Amino acid sequence: MTGIFPDPILRLPEADIPIKGVKAYLSQGEDHQILFMQFSEDVDLPEHAHEDQWGVVFKGKIELEIDGVRNVYGKGDRYFIPKGVRHSGKIYAGYADMTYFGQKDRYKAK
Repeated sequence: MTGIFPDPILRLPEADIPIKGVKAYLSQGEDHQILFMQFSEDVDLPEHAHEDQWGVVFKGKIELEIDGVRNVYGKGDRYFIPKGVRHSGKIYAGYADMTYFGQKDRYKAK
């Protein structure tokens, strides 16, 4: 394995995410999605809200402001954003994570 993700993840469908510089692989459940994401460019995330989100950082750094509280997460850190809570952030080039979304239709496969 030379990259961050092993072959079984790389064989998952690629997610159609309208963010420049992201490559994501989608594992689809009946009531949720799990994405394995990696970023080649810095990305600013505007404030938004959706269903529950839980992430585990594999590599790099992400800054998140969740319900008015700003934190920086790095390799090995976890974050949780409850359903409906407003959040925004910045993802830095080189970042990779696994993110759970508590909704089945957040993203579609390409």
